Amino acid sequence: MNKKPVMLMILDGFGISDNVDGNAVRESNKPNYDGLKAKYPHTALSASGLDVGLPEGQMGNSEVGHLNIGAGRIIYQELTRITKSIKDGDFFENKAFNTAIDDALKNNSAVHLIGLLSDGGVHSHINHVKALITLCKRRAVKKVFVHCFLDGRDVSPTSSKIFIEELQNHMDSEGIGEIATISGRYYAMDRDNRWERVQLAYNAMVKGEGNTSTSPFAVIDDAYHDNKTDEFVIPSVIVKDGKPVATIKNKDSIIFFNFRPDRAREITRALKDKDFKGFERESLDVTYVCMTQYDKTIEDVQIAYKPESYE
Repeated sequence: MNKKPVMLMILDGFGISDNVDGNAVRESNKPNYDGLKAKYPHTALSASGLDVGLPEGQMGNSEVGHLNIGAGRIIYQELTRITKSIKDGDFFENKAFNTAIDDALKNNSAVHLIGLLSDGGVHSHINHVKALITLCKRRAVKKVFVHCFLDGRDVSPTSSKIFIEELQNHMDSEGIGEIATISGRYYAMDRDNRWERVQLAYNAMVKGEGNTSTSPFAVIDDAYHDNKTDEFVIPSVIVKDGKPVATIKNKDSIIFFNFRPDRAREITRALKDKDFKGFERESLDVTYVCMTQYDKTIEDVQIAYKPESYE
């Protein structure tokens, strides 16, 4: 059999669909692409859902694509892995989560849940923080606070109220938990060493400094009034009777529920690195849980879902 070369073409941001309405790719002039298709046999690869190890119907993303291409087989993503563990019940027995809760109970301190609040499934998923709320309820934790990073990139730019309401309804149902701060991901999830952004999110969570409001919905309304979408909401502190609902203190426990590492590293280093140089701050003595391994060099943290081997 005469073997011929095979080319894998990766076209970033390029969708393949037979739909005509609104299909700019199909309707545009693409002489090279169309010429190759006309001349050579071709097919398309599925880059979303179960075919790349994501839940059915979940959109793909660059990291997912790179992992599957590099492995040459389906790699089940952290979103799928964590979601499955919630359904199976293993999530609620996770050693790292329960160690953080044990320490909070022993110290009569708080559990702080921090992360991106949306169902985008790229960096996090709202169902994971809801499961953590349920776990805290089962373990009879009294002080549970959520520091919400607003999305607006992997979901609609003005969808945050939907997720805030969903979270609040779940906390009301469980009878536990309060929202302590609101920050756009532009600040809390920087990945390019723009420490002046990260510092604003840090100051809101740890020092109770920044814009203040009695309601997360009011924070969002004010941002929209200033033509800022969810991603760019300035870190804000929720107050009750003139005081922050909660700040992160020594002996508290923190669980960061983002599973994608790249935009979780900087705020984690700000909260945990002993020799942190990004901006001036006092070191914290906290129990810290990363949902996955954000970086091998980050010390003194627990990892809820450790890397799996694909050898």
